[in-house]
Amino acid sequence: LGWACWKTYVGRPEADETLGRAMTTLGNGLYAASHFEDALSVREAELAMLRRLGAPDYQIVVVQSNLANTYELLGREEESMHMREDLYSRTSDIWGEEDRETLLEANNYAMSLGDLRRFEEAKALLRKSMPVARRVLGQDDHLTLRMRWTYAEVLYTDDGATLDDLREAVALLEDTDRIARRVFGGAHPTTAGIERHLRNARAMLSIHEHAPTCVAIFAAAALALAAAYLARKKLT
Repeated sequence: LGWACWKTYVGRPEADETLGRAMTTLGNGLYAASHFEDALSVREAELAMLRRLGAPDYQIVVVQSNLANTYELLGREEESMHMREDLYSRTSDIWGEEDRETLLEANNYAMSLGDLRRFEEAKALLRKSMPVARRVLGQDDHLTLRMRWTYAEVLYTDDGATLDDLREAVALLEDTDRIARRVFGGAHPTTAGIERHLRNARAMLSIHEHAPTCVAIFAAAALALAAAYLARKKLT
C-alpha cells in the first residue's frame, strides 16, 4: 500500500504536501514490515526534503525521531544517539525545557546514552530533567514515571555502580512501581516493565551485598587448603 501511494504521487513537485504524505506513508509501511534499511532510506530522503523546503519544526522533529528509532533497530546506536542529542537540543531551543516534547526527547537521549554505556552523561541529564517533569507534569504522569524508570536502570546497569547506587535504584523502582500500579494497574505494560527492572535491580543489589561474605568464605577456604598443603609437605 505504501509503494502504491508513493508511485501515485512521485511525480509531483517537492512542495506538494501530498508527496510528503506519500513519503511518510511509505516509510511507515516499510518500518512496520521490518524493512528497516529501506525505511531508513525513505526517511533520510524525507528529512532532507523537509529541510530544503524549510518545513515547520514540528515536522522535522517527527521525522528525526522516526530516523533515530530506525537507526537503533539497525544496530546503529551511535547514530541514533547523535540524532537524539540533536532532537533534545532542538526541542529545548524551540519549546523550552518545560515542554513535554523536550522532556520526552531528554528521556530518549538518556536511554541512548545508557545503551552506549555513557552512564554519567545519562545520569546528569536525568537529574536535570526529572524534577522538571515532576513539577510540570506531576508525579503520576506516564512520562514522569518513565524517566524515573530510566534513571533507575542507568543506576543499576552501570558497571561501576556502588551499593548506594543500587539501593537508590531499588528504592526508586519500588516507589515508581507503587505509583504505576495505582495509576495504570498491574497488567499495564509500563507497570510490567518497571516490575521486571525492579527484580533485576534487587538481584544486583543482593549480589553486591553478599559479595564481601562470599569473598571472605573463599579466602578462608583458600587459607585452609594452603595450610593443609603445607602440613602434608612437612609430613613427607
